[in-house]
Amino acid sequence: MINTIFLMGYMGVGKTIIGKSLSNSIGYKFYDMDDFIEKKEGKTVSQIFKDHNEVYFRRLEHKCLIELSSRNEKKIISTGGGTPCFENNLDIINTHPYSLSVYLKANVNTIIERIKNSEINRPMISHLKENNQLNEFIKKHLFERSFYYEKSNIKVKTDNLKITEIVDKICKKLV
Repeated sequence: MINTIFLMGYMGVGKTIIGKSLSNSIGYKFYDMDDFIEKKEGKTVSQIFKDHNEVYFRRLEHKCLIELSSRNEKKIISTGGGTPCFENNLDIINTHPYSLSVYLKANVNTIIERIKNSEINRPMISHLKENNQLNEFIKKHLFERSFYYEKSNIKVKTDNLKITEIVDKICKKLV
C-alpha cells in the first residue's frame, strides 16, 4: 500500500494543484514543500534566496524533505522543482518505503504559458525579462534536471490534460 506520493517536476507543471486535487480524491494529507519551508522560516522562498543564497535554501529544503517524508501518515509531498536534484534528495524520495514518485512533465511552451505572470514569486526566474531569455533558461534547466526527474517511478505528461485526467492517471498507479 502506497502511503507517500512524491510529486516532482519543473516549476509550472502543476505539482501543487495536482497534489491538492489528488489529496481531495484519495484523502491523503497534502504538503507543498515551498509552503512548508516558508512557514518554517517565516519568509517567502524569494526572501530566503535574497537574504541568504541558493545553497542555504537547498540545505533547508533537504531538512524539510527528511522531516516531511518521515511523518507517519498517508501523504502527498509536492517537491520544489529543484528538490530531487540536490543533496541526496532523490535517494530519499525513491527509497522511501511504500512510496511512489511521480514526474509531472510538460513541454517548454506549456511551462512558459503557466508561469509567465508569476516571475516575481519565482526567484530562479525573476531576473529574466524577455520571453527568449525565459525560454532558454527553462530549456537548459529541463535538460539538466530531466536526468533526476526521469528516475521517478512514473511519468505523466501534463500538456493538454485536465487536472482530473492527471489525477486519474496517478490514481490508477496506486491500485
